[in-house]
Amino acid sequence: MRCPLVYTPPMAFRIVLATTLLSLAPLCGQESGAHQPPAGPAPHLLNGKPDMSGVWEHPYAGDMTKDAPNQKGMAELPFTDLGRKEWDAHDAANGDYTGACLPFGLMRSINSPHPMQIVQNNDYIAFLFEQNTWFHVVPTDGRPHNKNQEPTWHGDSVGRWEGNTLIIDTVNFNGKTRLDTIGHPHSTALHVIETLQRTDAGHIAYTITIDDPKYYTRPWKNTRTFTLRPDWQIMEYSCEENNKDIFDGHIKGIKQ
Repeated sequence: MRCPLVYTPPMAFRIVLATTLLSLAPLCGQESGAHQPPAGPAPHLLNGKPDMSGVWEHPYAGDMTKDAPNQKGMAELPFTDLGRKEWDAHDAANGDYTGACLPFGLMRSINSPHPMQIVQNNDYIAFLFEQNTWFHVVPTDGRPHNKNQEPTWHGDSVGRWEGNTLIIDTVNFNGKTRLDTIGHPHSTALHVIETLQRTDAGHIAYTITIDDPKYYTRPWKNTRTFTLRPDWQIMEYSCEENNKDIFDGHIKGIKQ
């Protein structure tokens, strides 16, 4: 049995949020520690590239600056003056978009505590997020970005292989999301680079690099390890159902 899948409403104060996350972490950590992932070499597709397919447990990164089991962050983010101003002004109680069940976006989907399923063939890799039942499909043939696409919540992603490492390059975000639960900001200039390397049958070594020259003076990285869970299936997740944040007025209206 994995950790309960419950919707956690945005907290009014970061200290309350941080305390809550810390209290939940040992519960999930104990359960994860009991699982023994498959052993052996990484599987491969017919074209010889590593096959990332499967249901994966990935570490919750509610605050990308913090170290946690199977992930490594950084102590302080390199804010520009504009980025620092945006961060200092943030208060989720004034309208966190996730409370209205709007898309979490690429970063908060990959940073969520819920599992994801990866489906892959020779030409595409698809990330099926249990979080709100969203998905993200990425071509892996090295094609260029679609310059005519409207900005989106998850951005425009293209993938390419460097040896056995898959590199996913994403741009063209709509700027309406946050990087993590605690609310680190990004602008529409955000450029995200992810790498995935299936190191063996049971693990993926994952990195995500944040490059946003408007809000950060230099790119910065978070690294973590995904663990294969063949004993899991992703579940239906509906943020809209019985949403107390919206219907009972727990949070204020969203500012667009």
